[in-house]
Amino acid sequence: MNDPSTYWLTITNIVLGLVALICTVAVGIGVVQELAARRKKRAAMSTIDREVTDLVAAFGDGHGFHVPTLGVTMADGGEPAREKDQER
Repeated sequence: MNDPSTYWLTITNIVLGLVALICTVAVGIGVVQELAARRKKRAAMSTIDREVTDLVAAFGDGHGFHVPTLGVTMADGGEPAREKDQER
């Protein structure tokens, strides 16, 4: 430690070591926060998936409303089919 160049080299190495330690801690904190955010998002999506599954199961056969008097809907816009077409 009597040599001035060794003194400054030692101080520089200590400072660089501290900077590396601070950067490592910062990256570690960022990774932990990212993992926590992903876990929270996955839990939220799981809840949404459960709600959508319940909603779809409530509709049963795919019809949103059961109205027996409504009748069968027509794909051609509601024009009745001719009797000849019905016989086929």
